[in-house]
Amino acid sequence: MTYANHSTKQESIHSGFGPRTTATEALGGQDLTGKIAIITGGYSGLGLEATKVLAKAGATVIVPARSLERAHSIVGAIPGVKVESLDLMSRDSIDAFAQRFLASNRPLHILINAAAIMAVPLVRDSYGNESQFSTNHLGHFQLTARLWPALKKAENARIVTVTSRIAKLSEIDLEDPNFEHQEYEKWTAYGRSKIANALFTVEMDNKGKGDGVRAFTVHPGTIITDLARNLSDDELGAMGALNEKGERALPEFNDEFKNIEEGAASIVWCAVNRQLDGLGGVYCENSDIAEVVADDTNPFQPGLYKRAVDPDLAAKLWVLSENLIGFKFNL
Repeated sequence: MTYANHSTKQESIHSGFGPRTTATEALGGQDLTGKIAIITGGYSGLGLEATKVLAKAGATVIVPARSLERAHSIVGAIPGVKVESLDLMSRDSIDAFAQRFLASNRPLHILINAAAIMAVPLVRDSYGNESQFSTNHLGHFQLTARLWPALKKAENARIVTVTSRIAKLSEIDLEDPNFEHQEYEKWTAYGRSKIANALFTVEMDNKGKGDGVRAFTVHPGTIITDLARNLSDDELGAMGALNEKGERALPEFNDEFKNIEEGAASIVWCAVNRQLDGLGGVYCENSDIAEVVADDTNPFQPGLYKRAVDPDLAAKLWVLSENLIGFKFNL
């Protein structure tokens, strides 16, 4: 299946990888010496695993963090990793982080938008945006926009944004993205932010590929990480994320349920693996390009749901995002 203005087919390339592939294996044996990566959420969960793997392969990895002390304690001793201050819900903080990086006059080869919050009570940023939409989508949209000169300078950069298959249970609402005229529901809000991640990838690749910047979105699978900190045991149990002892752990591993090393594999694959050279604008899972499925109601069924890569919807979301952050993405 292919879409207008979209050069990559949304179908498997038969990568040879799968749900048990680890992030180290997905690297494809590459030496990343001289490459520079920025990984939001790079000190926790899947982002942390991506940080470790890319740094071990020789990349310089910058980990933006709201909690500098915590981030330093986790990744500060890893060779090649640097922690910087960033709050994705603050426009000023995003701009300051980007300005510091641009002032170094370095190219940015890899941008991984992995930070997220999930199923939180209603909170708004200082501009009135709902916190999940603000953190998971708008913050990354603004960060990418501000870092664009460095991405373009790399000449062969990749942007990887982490989504979730739970987005199948929601639809983007371009008229009321911040729940100003409807009752707030935390899972609906999370799902909308994750669809926004996928739609951003479609339009980002469409606009950026002419400058050698390709974009990918990744569903990593279901993994128990700190992202689930706001969920109750009852909620995790309903998702099959409690073991027989009632502990927060997956009782089994399959195409969807993974450990952290496996969950980070698709992120690393999209960020650096040469199998994706010349491709972009696609939704990936299990270290391959996902197939389109007819049934988009089961969040645990592998496959892509069409509305998450709709080019017309992606273009409209892009304009809305520019309006909400208060400036145009200067491509």
